[in-house]
Amino acid sequence: MTNAFNQVDNSIYSNAMTFMRQPLVVDPINSDSDIVVLGFPFDIATTGRSGARMGPTAIRQASINLAWEGKRFPWHFNLAKQCKIVDAGDLIYSCGDAEAFCQQVDAAVSALLAADKTILALGGDHFITLPLLRAYAKKFGKMALIHFDAHTDTYHDGSRYDHGTMFYHAPKEGLIDKNSSVQVGIRTNYSAKEHGFKVINALEANDMAANDITAIIRETVKDMPVYLTFDIDCLDPAYAPGTGTPVCGGLTTDKVLKILRGLSGINIIGMDVVEVAPSYDSSEITALAAATISVELMHLWAVKHKLL
Repeated sequence: MTNAFNQVDNSIYSNAMTFMRQPLVVDPINSDSDIVVLGFPFDIATTGRSGARMGPTAIRQASINLAWEGKRFPWHFNLAKQCKIVDAGDLIYSCGDAEAFCQQVDAAVSALLAADKTILALGGDHFITLPLLRAYAKKFGKMALIHFDAHTDTYHDGSRYDHGTMFYHAPKEGLIDKNSSVQVGIRTNYSAKEHGFKVINALEANDMAANDITAIIRETVKDMPVYLTFDIDCLDPAYAPGTGTPVCGGLTTDKVLKILRGLSGINIIGMDVVEVAPSYDSSEITALAAATISVELMHLWAVKHKLL
């Protein structure tokens, strides 16, 4: 008689608890993993609609729709066979204490990086990227930033803990090099004179071919270590309604996936997908987009670091 409790589960709805059905581990530092999926259920830096703290769970659940494929189209290799991926659940932090959250992110991520792990960070609001960058900079030094978003997040009139100020603070702290960084999909106001980042705004990106966008990104970041952060509101609300600060006129999911695949071979060393707020989602399309983008980012990492 078949043992119903000890089988590989390829169904969509049963035991859908981890990202892409990868193993759940409680000690990722001492695991034999290459990539650790770690959720950051934090949204107290949100200025718009709250709820991004539920994002990691929603992304994991949607990822089950992608787990069956094996070799992900159109990539030429099976990601799970080329690198070891584990899910370490969500960071536990003192709820309501942003400073303590920053310290706990720094400690947890620094320990993982010291053990030569790479983290796929699932947000949470976009503020999580700042403490993540602080931890990564300890190991990799100043980095290039590839930033997909509707907003520049370089605003200097917010608080220390604000999901619109991270990339005002990060260059000042020496974490990223503005001259080697690029922002894609921007469609909210900013001062080009004071900004400093290379920007491919949404008006431009929607009229450009994906390979022309990737050429600009490659020329900007060159061979620097790259941290790639993806705010789901880079996508038009038609493709990602479940987010706190939606802005019409964004990119399509198809355009974004083509851009990401065109970046194969860049020196990506860290990655996050943020700002999924499932209470505003429709039919899980935002969570599915976030899960799909997360899988693409892991493929980018594998191509570079597994020499595929």
